[in-house]
Amino acid sequence: MSIKRETLADTFALISFGLVVGMLVEILVAGLTIEQSLQSRLLSIPVNMLVARPYGIYRDWVMSYSRLFGSTRVGETVLDIVAFVSFQIPVYVALVAATGATIEQIIAACLGQIGALVLMARPYGVYMQLCRNWFVSGGMRTA
Repeated sequence: MSIKRETLADTFALISFGLVVGMLVEILVAGLTIEQSLQSRLLSIPVNMLVARPYGIYRDWVMSYSRLFGSTRVGETVLDIVAFVSFQIPVYVALVAATGATIEQIIAACLGQIGALVLMARPYGVYMQLCRNWFVSGGMRTA
């Protein structure tokens, strides 16, 4: 896959996935208002445009350690969780803080987001790979 297509695929995957999951966590778990969540999600778009490809590269690197697990689904899930949480939380803290959220809201949002990231890491990893396949072939293939 060309770097250009991977960049487009990773960017599309992160923006589309983050918009839906992020708003749900911010509103339902953290108690942010709809306005605060919309601000956070709007702020996340340019940030996600900047971090999507670096995250894709980082995730690929983390996933290269799947050999330690014998490339099992459990191992891939663990590695997706490690990659997603360790990369996304620092970015997320900056985004929520920029909305004017209180420290309590930032902590609650992060705790909720960690829970969501743990639950969504593997589905996102699979989704990102599907987006990559789609951008290369023009159609969906399995991950």
